[in-house]
Amino acid sequence: MSTRKTFVLDTNVLLHDPLSMFQFADNVVVVPIIVLEEIDQFKKELSDRGRSAREVCRRLDDLRKQGHHLADGVTLPSGGELRVVIGSHEVPPVLRNAHSADNIILAVALQLAKDAPGSPVILVTKDVNLRIRADALGLTAEDYDVEQITIEELYPGFVDLQVSAQAIATFYQDGKLTIEALRANAESLPTQIYNNEYVLLKNREGGPQTALGRLDLTQGVVLPIRKLREGCWGIRPRNKEQHFALDLLLNDDIKLVTLVGKAGTGKTLLAIAAGLQKVAEEKVCHKLLVSRPIFPLGRDIGYLPGTVEEKLNPWMQPIYDNVEFLLGLSGSGKNERRGAQSHQDLVDMGFLAIEPLTYIRGRSIPNQYMIIDEAQNLTPHEVKTIITRVGENTKIVLTGDPYQIDNPYVDATNNGMTTVVERFKGQAIAGTVSLIKGERSALAELASNLL
Repeated sequence: MSTRKTFVLDTNVLLHDPLSMFQFADNVVVVPIIVLEEIDQFKKELSDRGRSAREVCRRLDDLRKQGHHLADGVTLPSGGELRVVIGSHEVPPVLRNAHSADNIILAVALQLAKDAPGSPVILVTKDVNLRIRADALGLTAEDYDVEQITIEELYPGFVDLQVSAQAIATFYQDGKLTIEALRANAESLPTQIYNNEYVLLKNREGGPQTALGRLDLTQGVVLPIRKLREGCWGIRPRNKEQHFALDLLLNDDIKLVTLVGKAGTGKTLLAIAAGLQKVAEEKVCHKLLVSRPIFPLGRDIGYLPGTVEEKLNPWMQPIYDNVEFLLGLSGSGKNERRGAQSHQDLVDMGFLAIEPLTYIRGRSIPNQYMIIDEAQNLTPHEVKTIITRVGENTKIVLTGDPYQIDNPYVDATNNGMTTVVERFKGQAIAGTVSLIKGERSALAELASNLL
């Protein structure tokens, strides 16, 4: 019979995931009472952290109502046990700073390990420094990684396949290639392929023939991606990933798009160009709504001087820059016909709205092309809040770089954008593309790689 493990939870774990106490199977979960005191300080906040704090309190109160004292332990639905521990009477000299909550949590974990030497005690915290201190004291410490996704293994949204020249010829001739023919012709086809995954078909005999396509598993075929000879609002794709991205952005049947890539790969520019195309040219949507998180999402902008527009300028300037760049593109005469010379002209004409995410909770947003820039700074719950606002005939695009995160409560492996990529892969109305090559300028690409 295996010995149950004891997991001691830090405050930041419960604030990150209020349901984390239920994620440890049939083991023992310990919540030091100092953790509840810290959570109590956040429960009145009108933020995601405050929401999490209130949810933790409700969950613990539901467990309390089972009729057993939390100090004695209550049974969890998974078969495990949850206990609230007051503290340790035997505090090591190095931890005798009574004002440090971290020290009290460490003391609790050390006491539990001393009381039950045969049972593994593991401190679970998202605080890197606390994990280091725990290790120095001989404790086992782990990060809470239920939602973590290794960036190197993040679903890229496309795959290169070696196929016969005949298969490529059939693809061009028939305008499609069946999945059965693809499996029969491809060398080393991945065991798992997904709906709306893009493919680069290469001649396995070494010839120059290639083709770009999209997997449609509903019909059981590979379909050619749209030709963009005239570009999209003056923008032409410069590499295959940008071609894949524009195909996703202009596909009316795909309602959720995620564009992942480092700085300068064209994520935001492509998304805005496609949005303007759908709103001003094709009139598929009524308005292009562009937003970025005013970090953090729950923070009000009222502390800044000026009007709402003036308050937003520092955060929204990258959006303005991209729109101005698109309006400055010449050659088609489109902008002259509309009479738009600046982003404000597009706003006045009703084509464009640039708003903060702060007030999105509770809204319903139909018939719009939504772009959420810098989505890597959002938590999974915040992304859920945003996507559930989407109304009928609205398309939402998330763009971001998981390596450039300003939010201290998420990292490259557990932010909202990477969570969406993994959870929605294979869904018929969702698609993703990881953009690799920087196209902003030769200097920007070199700096991104070298620095």
